Amino acid sequence: MKINWGTAIVLVFAGFISFILFFVIKMNTNEKYEHDLVTEEYYKKELAFQKEIDAEQNSKNLKKDISVRKTPEGLSIQFPDDINAEGISGTILMYRPSNKKLDFEIPIRLSNTELKIPNDQLIEGRWNMTIDWTYENTSYLFKHSLSY
Repeated sequence: MKINWGTAIVLVFAGFISFILFFVIKMNTNEKYEHDLVTEEYYKKELAFQKEIDAEQNSKNLKKDISVRKTPEGLSIQFPDDINAEGISGTILMYRPSNKKLDFEIPIRLSNTELKIPNDQLIEGRWNMTIDWTYENTSYLFKHSLSY
């Protein structure tokens, strides 16, 4: 059987479209190829970006910024000594880039300037920490990446 040019072109296009559709369907249905967004509410977060920039600048303007260090018990977060620890409020977000199921948030309630996150809450690997806190109606933001 002889195939003319028109039939060959249609067969090539049909094969190519089938090939592309196969991979599109495979990528969307197979759990091995999960493709989550970095953050769930990306556009809402983008609108509040200027407030984040201002809060980070406020944090940099402090005499002493937050310090983070590993200890045998866990992660130690030291807030500036020159401010009243009981006046600090906010949250600490521990974000795991490789698995969003491991993300967690801790409210900040301090009696002294140190906060500890125990080892049992942290699994080995990379973590992005975001400390969003306020003191005397001023917002501060501290971001830190660490390998645990």
